[in-house]
Amino acid sequence: MDQNTEFVIQRHIERTLENLKKNRMNGYYAVNQEDLMEILDTLCERKSTVSVGGSMTLFETGVINWLREEDFEFYDRYAEGLTKEDITEIYRKSFGANYYFTSTNAVTEDGELVNIDGTGNRVASMIYGPDKVIVIVGVNKLVKDEAAAWERLRNFAAPTNSVRLNRKTPCAVTGQCSNCNSPERICASYVTIKRQMNPDRIHVIIVDERLGY
Repeated sequence: MDQNTEFVIQRHIERTLENLKKNRMNGYYAVNQEDLMEILDTLCERKSTVSVGGSMTLFETGVINWLREEDFEFYDRYAEGLTKEDITEIYRKSFGANYYFTSTNAVTEDGELVNIDGTGNRVASMIYGPDKVIVIVGVNKLVKDEAAAWERLRNFAAPTNSVRLNRKTPCAVTGQCSNCNSPERICASYVTIKRQMNPDRIHVIIVDERLGY
């Protein structure tokens, strides 16, 4: 990346972090994944209960393996051999976790988190339940405002995830939303988190890499 592009991206990151703070959410900047792990070390107490939302970002950054290897009680939705009932129980236990790790579909420069969810367990835990929510996001998910966020979600994030999950939806063919009625549609809950009552609950770590969808 040339220095002119990097300059513009850094100013965007700075404004986003500043507005997250105004919205009573904690913002952090990580140059790379090594930086990210140092931040997580300072945020997370060992022997705590932890859970995760569905996220490619958590795999790409190594966070899933980190949670498995460190001294946490991990409610691991990705563990081998789980039944549908097991996963449902993990979703419920997640509401009582000390830490909930997830990404977000978009972060606006106004310091808002914008998401579309299917089952709804991810956005539900972001809104209420776990003591602390740690949101890890790549710079590719930073957008100007809420309108830009919904455009990104409907015509990039949702179609891409539909392809990844092998869903039989129009967007998995066309690459754009048609507000379908497919029984395999993954877009069910549309949620914008604009502010927090508890200023120490949500922690957003922006990593200066392209991560997830």
